[in-house]
Amino acid sequence: MRVLLADDHHLVRAGLRALLADQSGVEVVGETGDGREALEMIERHRPDVALLDITMPGLNGLEVAGRVE
Repeated sequence: MRVLLADDHHLVRAGLRALLADQSGVEVVGETGDGREALEMIERHRPDVALLDITMPGLNGLEVAGRVE
């Protein structure tokens, strides 16, 4: 499973990445702290799952989810 991490707190992203690194078959394909960049990365990398923070600069996670095609 390909996962994108989007949270404006670096420590949260690092913690999620560490947890996911131990999971077989899970690959983190990108991470960002900005909602607009998250949307661009989703379109570029086409992850199976995007973990989105609800409060991020640019666009919040709900706005990002609503714009994904």
